Amino acid sequence: MDTLRLTVEGRSFRDSSGREITLRGINVAGDTKFPSTPDLPSHVSDNFFDGDSVSYVDRPFSAKEAPVHFARLRRWGYNTLRYLFTWEAIEHAGPRKYDEEWIEHTIGILRLAKEYGFYVFLDPHQDVWSRFSGGCGAPMWTLYACGLDPRHFEVTEAALVHSQTEDPASFPKMIWSTNYYRLVSQVMFTLFFAGRDFAPKAIIDGKNIQDYLQEHFLGACQHLARRIHEAGELEDQVIIGWENMNESNRGLVGAQDLTVIPSEQKLQKGTSPTAWQAILTGSGRACEIATWEFGRMGPYRSGTTLVDPKGTSVWLSTDAYDVRYGWKRDPGWRLGECIWAQHGIWDPTSDSMLKKDYFAKHPHSGELLTYEVFTNIYFMDFFRRKRDAIREIHRDSILLCQPPVLELPPSIKGTADDEPRLVYAPHFYEAITLMTKTWNPYWNVDVFGILRGRYLSPIFAIKLGETAIRNCIRDQLAAIRQEGLDYMGDHPCVLTEFGIPFDMDEKSAYGTGDYRSQCAAMDANYYAVEGSKINGSTLWLYMSKNNHQWGDQWNGEDLSIFSVDDRVLPLASASSSISLANDSSQTLTNTDSTAKASGSPVEPVSPSNLKQTLSKPSMASEPSSEDADMKSLLGLRASEAFVRPFPIAIAGDLKDYGFDLRGCVFTMFITAAAATSKGAPTEVFLPGYHFPRDHTQVESSGGQWIITTDDRGSASKQILKWWHGEGDQTLKVRGVARNYGIPVAGDDEGYLNHYWQAGCSIM
Repeated sequence: MDTLRLTVEGRSFRDSSGREITLRGINVAGDTKFPSTPDLPSHVSDNFFDGDSVSYVDRPFSAKEAPVHFARLRRWGYNTLRYLFTWEAIEHAGPRKYDEEWIEHTIGILRLAKEYGFYVFLDPHQDVWSRFSGGCGAPMWTLYACGLDPRHFEVTEAALVHSQTEDPASFPKMIWSTNYYRLVSQVMFTLFFAGRDFAPKAIIDGKNIQDYLQEHFLGACQHLARRIHEAGELEDQVIIGWENMNESNRGLVGAQDLTVIPSEQKLQKGTSPTAWQAILTGSGRACEIATWEFGRMGPYRSGTTLVDPKGTSVWLSTDAYDVRYGWKRDPGWRLGECIWAQHGIWDPTSDSMLKKDYFAKHPHSGELLTYEVFTNIYFMDFFRRKRDAIREIHRDSILLCQPPVLELPPSIKGTADDEPRLVYAPHFYEAITLMTKTWNPYWNVDVFGILRGRYLSPIFAIKLGETAIRNCIRDQLAAIRQEGLDYMGDHPCVLTEFGIPFDMDEKSAYGTGDYRSQCAAMDANYYAVEGSKINGSTLWLYMSKNNHQWGDQWNGEDLSIFSVDDRVLPLASASSSISLANDSSQTLTNTDSTAKASGSPVEPVSPSNLKQTLSKPSMASEPSSEDADMKSLLGLRASEAFVRPFPIAIAGDLKDYGFDLRGCVFTMFITAAAATSKGAPTEVFLPGYHFPRDHTQVESSGGQWIITTDDRGSASKQILKWWHGEGDQTLKVRGVARNYGIPVAGDDEGYLNHYWQAGCSIM
């Protein structure tokens, strides 16, 4: 068997040389959430309901464009891609009708990712089930299979769909996520995870709808895995693993009382129906529903409004789609009637609730169904099926386990599920900034602590001052990581989503060029990631078609670190002393080191040089060459905060590291069991923007180091290589401290313009 490029050893990732690897990644890309043909961003209504005839070929980008995007991401220091795709992309035309053209395109893009040295894990992405229920993910026919009519979602408020609103440009920010608490998502996730227990009458093609949906989802993923396997030279070389499903939800499983909002439901915005009200409006009944807004102190009730579908029902009244897709619905599952009425939860003749606690307990054991119990029973049943389906094809695949967001991980420590090639993959967004689209440096809230009941009152969870806020975000991530260890066992933790909105303060930065708030928020998040000791992260998001008007072109989100509307940055002159693009033959070595230029042999570390402290290195640098790829300079915004140093590979164990953006100081602490070998030194990514060759100081506890460039994939990045001895080791690298995110006075074209006046080269 070939040597695996990346393995899991306890709580860490290791390469084939035994070095600890940090996954510094990004989600690629937001474009995958909607079709390419026709091009249907979430605000476009044309051809929206023609769900069978779409194509996702050229998502996330075309093969021609891919080298530009991959080179850009590599220069910015990313080594890992969370590669997004949707179930709809594979199986949009109907059950088991797979889009082979899209699969061929995907394989081609993954081959290109291999050329740039990325680690890739595949994410079957979904949000609130489907594009047709206000998010992305599942094909349209899954809704028809469950007896739902997507054309009636808007009038019944069974789902809030961006393109179906009266004014898509005014779609309330982040309201799409409330769809998790509306009828369609509640129905679909309940049926997907627990249909056998709670909808036993929902039989299609001789099997319960739970098995029907899961088998098709897993079948689509397995088909993609098989095609990748048959293509060859991708498994374990570029594709290191698979995630189970993005941000799954329990639906109604565990709802203790359908007539009230659950106390654990913290998200409320716009109309906020109880599950019972959602059932009624879904069947055409009028309801007076509470409305909520999200202010600086969180959600608050703002009033009520009448939702009146005027008799329009969300439940299909025709079997035309049964005929169209060829499935056979059991006679006991009646079309045109609410699935929950058919199971005796309520009486449509009197509109009375009969079993408000129908979902409260396990129907067979009687166990109270908390979210934790849902995760351990229903989620884990699905996760095992997904794991086995992928491992049948990709036998050494790492499985990234992402349980429902901010819920307790599954309790599998010490069980058969606590297996070696497992990774805990949580998500975390700093909620106040995300929901208000404002960075508040004065106060914030420990949301995770509130969810875990750590405060007698939420008032005690308030953190005052920027230092306390930054530490609070860090501590929340550290607590999330620790929960993974406590519940799942010794496995790496990769934060597969975190990020910030760039359209803060009503998009003021797009007019003024002042990105200080975005820089501060991004830096606070990365500070937290670095300080939490998690093993990797993938930032949300890279989106190749982001623009200032529509952001990520999906539900009003604007989290992409790239935008086509940001300043086109000119190249620096050849005499620039601050450069991110350097010829691979250029090196920077320490004064007493025997290290040679990149590609030359390096003498092994000896006992005589282990104690050297290197505080004032000499500089040996030639002028940088110009980068011919002008496109690689497009769209940088708040780049000072996300283009930052990090430990690529550690010849030993990484104990701690961090980057002080204001002081431009990178610090790292490691422990090595033995002196480093010649071919496998410790490596640190040093972005040339922060660490130009003639303005960089390196201090180490000993050994030899060299600063050079790696040109893989025609995308240069600057790397410090360090040969050190055994035991505890420290490294400190000082670069150029600057004010960041500040526009030139009178310049409306972007906050980075003033750097170009100093002759800087940003990649």
